[in-house]
Amino acid sequence: MEFNKAKDRNSVIKAYNMLLYFSGSMIMYEPVEECVIDFWSKGILKTLPVKSSNPRFVLAASQLRESCMDKTICKTILQEDFGRLIMGKGVPLAPPFKSNYIDSLIKEESGAERVTDFYDSYGWKKRLRYNIPDDNLGIELLFLTLLLDKYIALDDEICLKEMRKEIRRFISNHILSWLPEWNERMQEYSRTLCYKGIATLIYACCEDIYGFLGETKPEISLPTEFKN
Repeated sequence: MEFNKAKDRNSVIKAYNMLLYFSGSMIMYEPVEECVIDFWSKGILKTLPVKSSNPRFVLAASQLRESCMDKTICKTILQEDFGRLIMGKGVPLAPPFKSNYIDSLIKEESGAERVTDFYDSYGWKKRLRYNIPDDNLGIELLFLTLLLDKYIALDDEICLKEMRKEIRRFISNHILSWLPEWNERMQEYSRTLCYKGIATLIYACCEDIYGFLGETKPEISLPTEFKN
């Protein structure tokens, strides 16, 4: 699919934002019954709003299609995995925090930008209402969706170019810098295909967006039902 028109470009970005909202919420909050009904029982995850040639995206789609086959126990196993992996009574097996994977002291000594500084540079204060640390993956994904929303609202090519750089810089420095290790833990320790698929999907979406806004664009298309 050629993305010469702003409408096509924005449709793709909106589709990825939908996936980031879904996956980010599954990282920030314990799954509830409504989540299972909306995403699994209604079959929304059977057909994702975008298609990509990225092997990691293809794998994520497969994992999610095969996940939660027994809807009667879906919420229970999702909550169990959430507690074991992300936020439970014990030490989480795959904590979704950048600071768990990158030594903060080394980062400070090297003068590297903190993710908090990136948020503050955009005046993003609403994150504080979530009462979740700034380096939580869910918060990072939420901020990424806000950057993408800003991007599709622009129509000046110079501004678009600068925003593309900013989005790619955020993904590179604050997400992909530690996401591979987190994903490895999720694949190893998750007992459900649900959270394996969610982790793979996050990784793939960030890779795709980074490429899509760069010089070399991945092969991406929109399913017919999601085209405007």
